[in-house]
Amino acid sequence: MHDDRSLVEARLRRVLDERIRPAVYPESVPLEVAVWHAPGEPVPVAEGLAAEPGPIETGARWGAPWGTSWFRVTGTVPQAWAGRTVEALLDLGFDENMPGFQCEGLVYRPDGTPVKGLNPRNQWVRIGAPVAGGEEVRLHIEAASNPVILGYHLFVPTRLGDRDTAGGEPQYTLTRMDLAVFDETVWQLVLDLEVLGELMAELPVDSARRWEILRAVEKALDSVDLQDVNGTAARARAQLTEVLAAPAGPSAHRISAVGHAHIDSAWLWPLRETVRKVARTVSNMTALLEDEPDFVFAMSQAQQWAWVKEHRPEVWAGVKKAVAEGRFVPAGGMWVESDTNMPGSEAMARQFVHGKRFFLDEFGIENDEAWLPDTFGFAAGLPQIIRAAGATRLLTQKISWSQTNGFPHHTFQWEGIDGTRIFTHFPPVDTYNCAMKGSEIAHAARNFKDKGVARHSLAPTGWGDGGGGTTREMVAKAARLRDLEGSAKVVWEPPRAFFDKAEAEYPEPPVWVGELYLELHRATLTSQAKTKQGNRRSEHLLREAELWAATAAVRRGFPYPYEELDRTWKTVLLHQFHDILPGSSIAWVHREARATYERVACELNGVIDAAQRALAGEGGTSVVFNAAPHTRAGVPAGGAGTPAAEGVTRLGARPDGGYVLDNGLLRVEIDARGLVVSAYDIRADRETIAPGAAANLLQIHPDFPNMWDAWDVDRFYRNAVTDLSDADSVSAGEDGVSVRIVRSFGASRVSQVLSLPPGERRLVLDTEVDWHETEKFLKLAFPLDVHAERYASETQFGHFYRPTHTNTSWEAAKFEACNHRFVHLAEPGWGVAVVNDSTYGHDVTRTVRTDGDRGTTTTVRVSLLRAPRFPDPETDQGVHRFRHALVPGADIADAVREGWRVNQPERLVTGAGEAEVAPLVTVDEDAVVVTAVKLADDGSGDVVVRCHEALGGRARATLTAGFEVARVTVTDLLERPLPDATEPDRDGSRITVRLRPFELVTLRFGRA
Repeated sequence: MHDDRSLVEARLRRVLDERIRPAVYPESVPLEVAVWHAPGEPVPVAEGLAAEPGPIETGARWGAPWGTSWFRVTGTVPQAWAGRTVEALLDLGFDENMPGFQCEGLVYRPDGTPVKGLNPRNQWVRIGAPVAGGEEVRLHIEAASNPVILGYHLFVPTRLGDRDTAGGEPQYTLTRMDLAVFDETVWQLVLDLEVLGELMAELPVDSARRWEILRAVEKALDSVDLQDVNGTAARARAQLTEVLAAPAGPSAHRISAVGHAHIDSAWLWPLRETVRKVARTVSNMTALLEDEPDFVFAMSQAQQWAWVKEHRPEVWAGVKKAVAEGRFVPAGGMWVESDTNMPGSEAMARQFVHGKRFFLDEFGIENDEAWLPDTFGFAAGLPQIIRAAGATRLLTQKISWSQTNGFPHHTFQWEGIDGTRIFTHFPPVDTYNCAMKGSEIAHAARNFKDKGVARHSLAPTGWGDGGGGTTREMVAKAARLRDLEGSAKVVWEPPRAFFDKAEAEYPEPPVWVGELYLELHRATLTSQAKTKQGNRRSEHLLREAELWAATAAVRRGFPYPYEELDRTWKTVLLHQFHDILPGSSIAWVHREARATYERVACELNGVIDAAQRALAGEGGTSVVFNAAPHTRAGVPAGGAGTPAAEGVTRLGARPDGGYVLDNGLLRVEIDARGLVVSAYDIRADRETIAPGAAANLLQIHPDFPNMWDAWDVDRFYRNAVTDLSDADSVSAGEDGVSVRIVRSFGASRVSQVLSLPPGERRLVLDTEVDWHETEKFLKLAFPLDVHAERYASETQFGHFYRPTHTNTSWEAAKFEACNHRFVHLAEPGWGVAVVNDSTYGHDVTRTVRTDGDRGTTTTVRVSLLRAPRFPDPETDQGVHRFRHALVPGADIADAVREGWRVNQPERLVTGAGEAEVAPLVTVDEDAVVVTAVKLADDGSGDVVVRCHEALGGRARATLTAGFEVARVTVTDLLERPLPDATEPDRDGSRITVRLRPFELVTLRFGRA
């Protein structure tokens, strides 16, 4: 037989495009359209419905950037259409290739009842099936004219990302507003041909199945009268019945399709627009669930559910009904799909606390999985947190984006720093926006790396990023793929059902230990520095507010601010979303984030001040409150008192210019360039700075990645570097015991103060940068005389090690990585820590000196600032302040303590003469760090203490409560008793805990 595949396939494409798809709507009449443009921000639904619109014609331009227009469409169903299915076709000017990224709408009936959302892949509204003829149609559309930020020419800088700079030019052209007859037979024929055509293209050319489909498609096309598609569609469908009925083979891959709409809580749109995106998508999905009995939809991010409940009660009613039926499924158990690299220990825990509690309170549903398809890599401390929240599973997709190394598994056990393992799945479909295309389904089956021992995978199905969700076309395709020869078998089911099957068939999956590092988007650790600083500061303020409010409540009857703390935690957690905290959103988002963090700081400082004044009493005696988990200068952790004096620091001149700082523990030399050429550990008789090198060295690189400007830094950035070693001035600081350095470069200016606190082995570097560069990357370098093949990086509830070498492609790919408060590197018996108050990105490299002692220089570089132009063309412009400290002679315990010191400073309060405040709880072992002291969320008055082993070893510690204890319970993160836990050893108010390396434990103290 002659090979005519190309001929038939080309015929199929043209006939579908030019004849069959247009015949889905064979008859139409125009609707009358009027519009009212809301001034400013979106208005309540009732106001939009009541507004008096003016006339507008199709073809007219509408929609200033970020505007809201209320369209009213009216018409009458022709009598001649009686008995037929009729739909309204409402095209606001959509580009079908941009679902989620441009204008959208939510359709209402005149009484305010939501009907469904409109987006580029969902432009229809059912009027009747069948109609009687003569029905009056009246619909209202709340249309959002969101501008296209990410266009066909990717990553072009634009001012459209903020309403203050976007201008008022209309963005869209009203394209079609019609009533139309819907021919379901033709629509079904379209889907038959699409499914078979897409499957055929994925089958081997020499397979019989491919040729059987080809011949059936050819017969179907022969059966279609191109001048009467509607009259001959059924005849064409009959030609496809046999090939569509052929069942899949017994070894076919199994795909669990989960309806999905990954909605970024902010990204190329502001938070307020996400509220509306969620309402539009949810309206679509509840409507689809009513029409499609097999369909199941899952939605994560409790914050988005809460938005619907708060802002769209009319939509919420439909959600609650669908949840009760078990087909609209809460997923993930987190407040938002957060970044997981940068959030601190408590913040990561609270993502699950607030997320899971919302679903429990609203629906009585508890999720068993973390759902993070789009998060940019996963910190090594996360498995323990997931497990401590009562979940055991994780789903993500983003690791498939890694540029260098392909991840070796799709289903596996992920082991965290404490040994906790989580059953994890990466969908081999390699997208969280699956559209049920044949190419996607075939890719999932071919790509699945666990063939032979497992056969189930999951496909998140629906338009995402900006929302939209699953379409009726996707559901129809999935129905055809349920059991179809040559294809994987597809079934709709919730995430839990998939995980149950996957675990049952794969009882001993492979294990991956340590972080799940995304070999992409590394610059998200640095972009938008003020957003990151706001997050770090808010985390520590929240910890402090809970600590002092709980202490004051127990000691003085202070009213514990439950509602305020709950609200504030949710605000901070929202801003940890994986496009806000990483700095990859538009200017509007980060402008609002800065203002939000300022408000949060003001509110929390108010709570802290009120609680401390309640504790200190009235008077003029100075008392220091120490919120850190370590004693400082005699002031106990979590308590208040008068600190002990700790020596003096002296400032002297160097013979060759510059200064010497000496406090008897460290001697630091700063040369005439303002560079640290010596940091001598007097007690250890050991130099910290590598010979011939200098620390406090600012370095600037060009920074223009190949793609994803705010997200990426490509390795070639290192090919060019400028050392900023010239100083405008180097002088003694105003206090007489510090050194001030000023530098200018480009259009920017840096001012630094270097100080050596008395009695402490740490050099503090306070850096202020007035930053006005573009597409540059600023680093702060510390070349250290340390031979280390690995270094420790703090993460949630502990730390883990990364190599300093690049032996393999896996190690070489980690050229920019995340730390929390410290990095630490060491030789046996001596080490160095670099701690920070707000930076996350860093790199560590090693070289061997070719002259002199031929020793090893290990260089730690802190990432300070970037200047990408997309999606925010003014990223990081302006003044920034950072604090870092170099800690010579530090072991891991020192690194932990100094990381807390720089992030949780003491507070000086005036109070009564006897104003010492005993801690609410004390710990007798420095290896055990308390991360939270608070009152229980249920208002019972119980005291909750969370702690963890911080050094990577086993620990036995005694916790002593500063109040009478009736009982102690070991709980999960939600403060519920663990079912298999026994009450810890207790002697009155003294509790003994035994912890494995990095283990976290939550204790609930019932007060007597």
